[in-house]
Amino acid sequence: MTSGASRPRRGEHAPPDVAGEHPRRVVSAGRPPWWLLVLALGVAVAVTADLLTRGGLERMDLRVSQAVSAWDLAGSAAYWPVWAVTQLGGRGFILVVLAVLVGYLAWRRRTLVPLVRVLVALVLLTAVVYGFKYGTGRTAPAYPGSFFHRDGQSYPSGHVANAVLMWGVARWQAVEFRLPERVQRTFGLLSVAGPVATGVAMVGLDFHWVTDAVVGAAVGLLLLGVVHALDAVVLSRWVGARTGRPPQQRRPEAVGGRGGGTAGPRPRSRSTRVR
Repeated sequence: MTSGASRPRRGEHAPPDVAGEHPRRVVSAGRPPWWLLVLALGVAVAVTADLLTRGGLERMDLRVSQAVSAWDLAGSAAYWPVWAVTQLGGRGFILVVLAVLVGYLAWRRRTLVPLVRVLVALVLLTAVVYGFKYGTGRTAPAYPGSFFHRDGQSYPSGHVANAVLMWGVARWQAVEFRLPERVQRTFGLLSVAGPVATGVAMVGLDFHWVTDAVVGAAVGLLLLGVVHALDAVVLSRWVGARTGRPPQQRRPEAVGGRGGGTAGPRPRSRSTRVR
C-alpha cells in the first residue's frame, strides 16, 4: 500500500511547491484585478476625450511643461542620469532582461510558455500603442506650434506602457516558476517602481506630457490583463505545459489516482488473490 503523500521516483521531478529547490511565492503574480482594469479603461477614455476637446487637462499639461522647461534638465549635468532612468521603460533594456529570463526558464524547465507570453505582449503593445499614437497625432512638449499634428507620436507614452506590461510579464514568470525569492522581489519592485520612475523621468526631461504618462500606464495595465486572460484560455494549453511545473510532471491523480500514490499495478482483490 502507498500513503497519500508519496515521494517522487528517482529521475522524476517534484512540482515546484514540493521540491526543496523551488522557493515559495513571496509576491503575487501581479494579475490586475477586474476593478483596476475597469478604472484603467475609464481613465484612458476620459483623458483622451478631454484632450481631444481641448479641456482642462491640456492646460494642466502646458503649465507642468513650462515649469519643467525652466529646470532645463536636458541641458544640465543631470541629463544622462535622468535619461538612464527612462530606460527602465526602454524596450531594448527590458528585452535583454526578458531574453535572459526566458532563456533560463526554457533551459531549466523545458517550457516555451514564458517566450509565448512575451511575444504576445510585444505584438499587442506595438499594435495598440502605435495605433493610439498615430490615431491621436499628439505632439511632444518640445514640438513647436500645433498641439495636435499629423506627425505627432507622443500620446500615450510607449516607455511607460512598455514598463507596466513587460515588467509585469517578467514578475509573472518569476513568481509562477518559483524563481529565488530575491528574484521575485526584484521583479515585483520593478513592476511597480519601473513605470513610475520612467514616467517621472520622461516628464522631467520634457519628453512627454503628464497625461501621456498616465494613459501609457493605463494602456499597459489593460494589455497586461489581456495577456493574462489569453494565457488562461489559450496560451498555456496550446503550448502544452503547465505554469510553474516541469512539463513531464503530471498531477498526482494522473499518476497514482486520487490518493496520490506512485504508479504501479493495482493489487488483486481479496477474492482472487492466490492463497
